[in-house]
Amino acid sequence: MGEGRTSRVVGALCAAAVLAIGGLAIGLGRSATAAPEASAGGVHEGVASCAGSTCHSRQVDSGVNVRQNELITWQDPSSVAGAHSRAYRVLYDARGQAIIRKMGLDDGGVARQCLGCHADPAGAGQRGARFQISDGVGCEACHGGSGGWLASHRAVNGSHADNVSRGMKALENPRVRAGVCLDCHFGGNRPGQFVSHEIMSAGHPRVAFELDLFSSLQQHWDVDADYVKRKTYAGGVKTWAVGQALALDRALTLYGQPGRGNGAFPELYFFDCHACHRQISDDPKARPQWQANPGRPIPAGTPPFNDENMIMLSAAAKVVAPGLAARFDADSRAFHAALARDRSESIRAAAKLAATSRALADAFAARSFSRSETLAIVDVVLQGEIARRYTDYAGSAQAVMAADTLLNALVKSGQVDPGAAARIRPNLDRAYAQVRDPNSYRPDAFRASLAQVAQAARSLR
Repeated sequence: MGEGRTSRVVGALCAAAVLAIGGLAIGLGRSATAAPEASAGGVHEGVASCAGSTCHSRQVDSGVNVRQNELITWQDPSSVAGAHSRAYRVLYDARGQAIIRKMGLDDGGVARQCLGCHADPAGAGQRGARFQISDGVGCEACHGGSGGWLASHRAVNGSHADNVSRGMKALENPRVRAGVCLDCHFGGNRPGQFVSHEIMSAGHPRVAFELDLFSSLQQHWDVDADYVKRKTYAGGVKTWAVGQALALDRALTLYGQPGRGNGAFPELYFFDCHACHRQISDDPKARPQWQANPGRPIPAGTPPFNDENMIMLSAAAKVVAPGLAARFDADSRAFHAALARDRSESIRAAAKLAATSRALADAFAARSFSRSETLAIVDVVLQGEIARRYTDYAGSAQAVMAADTLLNALVKSGQVDPGAAARIRPNLDRAYAQVRDPNSYRPDAFRASLAQVAQAARSLR
């Protein structure tokens, strides 16, 4: 599943999921080097502080406990794994230049709007002597400013717990990792960490996120016995489930904040792009493309909130947290209904649903997912009541990523034979083909492809 998974991400996964790893895609003149004034915690010493053949920049994977060639992976010029290092450079690509022209931003405006995700967001007062904004999303953008923990990190007798106590981010914890990743891969409160509908209208790709998948794409570490001893390992299923819950919590929390609007209109970034961006025809033979969705009680023509994470959470909750599942589904429906009536009411409903999402995150984080539970979640994701909710592109793309992520986790944990899982690959690839291009997405054909995946996956039971 591992090798096939990498190839399908590059070849078949929706473009947004791959492009979003680079964060925003805005261009600016080369004189714009100021990052947002923001608190990122600790002094950021720069990527160079992690270099050196005795640290993380060996040419080959030859370390005893860690690879020690992590910078080579981070700098990979051709693969998705090197996207973070390219984040600043893409500001000068043709697409970025086109976006900056459309938005009419000067260098300072672009720096304020974009460098929160296209570079390490450390403020000017938090940059060490070797910090370079042109490094893009460097080590400390994710691991935290190293000023407090670099010495203990280098010490022979130092420990991961020592480093964390001094400010290193405990990224092995799915909750911590999700919080860090979502700042750019969905949106945060710091300057330059929110892709508004205006930016998307200028040409930014749709933002998509799935914590375990994106972690796999960026993986420059080995989960071996030493890793587990030093840090513990949550596993792919827990990482996926917690990530889904916290992604929804982030979306709802940002939605409810003051100022998230555009005049008389709401901030459309929160809504399902392709539910509105459908073909319009005056041909009398044309048929409406809108389909009723059993998860959202709203009339045709009402922009739906992007519910891709809601659908995945509902599926997982039905299997491992049935006590919360009914509450979650009721809160989800109430939120959708409130959106069609009144903004103030929708904000209150969003806060209630966000609280339930956090409760699910707690429930997922506190348990170990068994083989039977994981296979049951796959089954619920792929068919029945949940499958009827795949009426739009975003939820459908999330569904096929979920199936792949969960099956891959079973293989990596030794709970499913790789050969048996490989026999499901052609079915998964056909499902991925249905979401390769959002403009050619057809819900009926997609649901039929998922049913084939479900049938093939039953052979693993």
